[in-house]
Amino acid sequence: MEQVKYDFQDKVVLVTGGTSGIGLATAQQFAQAGAKVILTGRDAAKAEHALRAISPTAHAAHYIQTDNSQPESVLDLFSEIRKVYGTLDYAVNNAADTQGIGAPLHGFEISEFDMAMAANLKGVWLCMQQEIRMMLDKTTPAGAIVNVSSVNGLGGAPMGSLYAAAKAGVIALSKSAAQELATAGIRINVVAPGAHDTPMLRHAFEVQAGKDFEKQQQIKEAYLSFIPQKRLGEPAEAASAILWLCSDAAGFVTGHTMIVDGGMSSMVR
Repeated sequence: MEQVKYDFQDKVVLVTGGTSGIGLATAQQFAQAGAKVILTGRDAAKAEHALRAISPTAHAAHYIQTDNSQPESVLDLFSEIRKVYGTLDYAVNNAADTQGIGAPLHGFEISEFDMAMAANLKGVWLCMQQEIRMMLDKTTPAGAIVNVSSVNGLGGAPMGSLYAAAKAGVIALSKSAAQELATAGIRINVVAPGAHDTPMLRHAFEVQAGKDFEKQQQIKEAYLSFIPQKRLGEPAEAASAILWLCSDAAGFVTGHTMIVDGGMSSMVR
């Protein structure tokens, strides 16, 4: 896939959940465009692989181990960003988990609800608060935030009600903040990916099918049957949409949900 060339030279970019999948692809593209990229994630081993995967010709990325569901961890993250960089230009809130998938609504425990919301909604809110404050603190307030939701957040998802509810909440948070900050030089948008070939999607197949490889393949084929393009998306394709939303080319775009799903949801929207 040929990528559009952007210039984010020396801009400071935060990508949460940037150690694999769409987050890593986004971090790679920002780094290749000259940005100073900060990656977060919980797994230091995955982070080592991510840092090696980023082009050696690009700016070196900076990994900060973070659990976005924990307020103290988020505060530590932004304290480090302020200390090392002093500013923040763009943020991509991509960190998520498969919490809230794999059972009917009435089958989840209260603890599972709390974990699903913390991992997939509360963490986005915690980060947005700090990102917005940093962007407003500039001499001339400016910045762009892209939150990664899901097509599941556009409606509902059988056997995934809690995950879908959290991802719907991400869209509502984003639209609300976009209206609040529309005249403050800060744009906030959402990317709602469909099925992309990521470790998280493969893990979701495992959650639904266990170790039964044949059943995992059946679930994958069921996904493909709903996608007009008859393939999974590549992480770089979602990343390209994220970079466009951050770029000056999208200067009049805020409060928007960009769906990147190969046409999967087009029959119902």
